[in-house]
Amino acid sequence: MRFIEKLTSIAALAVSVFGFTGAATAQDYNWTFQTSETAGEPGFVNKQKWAEEVGALSGGRIAVEILPIGSVVPHTDTLDAVGAGILQGHLTDPSYFSGKDPAFAMMGNLVGAWSDPFELLGFMESGGGNELYSELVEPYGVHFIGAAATEPEAFVSRVPIRAVEDLQGVKMRAPEGMVFEIFTKAGAAPVSLPGSEIFSALDKGVVDAADNTVFATNQALGMNDIANYPLYPGFHSLPMIDVSINKEIWDGLPGDLQSILTASVQQFSFNHIYSVRQLDAAAVEEARANPDIEIINWSGDERAKFRRIAQEEWQNWAPRTEMTQRYYDAVTSYLRGRNLL
Repeated sequence: MRFIEKLTSIAALAVSVFGFTGAATAQDYNWTFQTSETAGEPGFVNKQKWAEEVGALSGGRIAVEILPIGSVVPHTDTLDAVGAGILQGHLTDPSYFSGKDPAFAMMGNLVGAWSDPFELLGFMESGGGNELYSELVEPYGVHFIGAAATEPEAFVSRVPIRAVEDLQGVKMRAPEGMVFEIFTKAGAAPVSLPGSEIFSALDKGVVDAADNTVFATNQALGMNDIANYPLYPGFHSLPMIDVSINKEIWDGLPGDLQSILTASVQQFSFNHIYSVRQLDAAAVEEARANPDIEIINWSGDERAKFRRIAQEEWQNWAPRTEMTQRYYDAVTSYLRGRNLL
């Protein structure tokens, strides 16, 4: 509620001090932000709602067009595109930029670290995450407005995986980088495939399992109908959503609009989490009504085993750069201080 009150007070301040109302006016700023989802996905729809909210709170001075993945540039290139002004901003997973700096992989998706999105958001707000990520992106000409998060990603599988030992030899789709390495160390046989090929690969038996998106999306895509042993809640992946804007644009904004954008991202994060949480709950109920689908929930002990494997890979990544080491030190200190490590 505090975030809603904050948004309301900022909007009221704009009206009282500057004379702005919610009525549409000629936009002072017209921006294009690219996302990492296809049109129609829950994440994309919620990002469109965020853009609408920004327009309303700014009294119509800001208009943001939200584009699906790959609309202007490949998903791996939005950081450079935002810095160059080709895009004015993005809402995306930072791990897509790990080829530029391994710190993006760690900050974007620290595999095995978070069981709940509010754990990640707590670290970003009070554990030094916001400051470190801002420092990482600013040399690219990008300003980090704030972090959002989603629910833990589910795991789809054609075979029952009830424990870490059941990962042995399982052919599974995983993105390249830290995720790939951690599943390799856990005994699986990862295969790198784009998201667009996951359904076909599962259906044809090319892979037995896949690290994919949230349960609701997997259910809607029919993944659970061909991979009948989904793991839920997710035990491995909870990526951060980076909401950033071109730094030159940000620096040129009046203070009230900067405040509106910052508060709007905080509210978007809450709205997105609870929206996906509701969708997941409905999708789980639907899946449980299907006798051919068995939803598997790992025990606390098995989750801890996987986290210990992941921690070894965190340690391997930490010395790669000064920033990866600083991030590792900050996040492990935060987790340890809250009995999460």
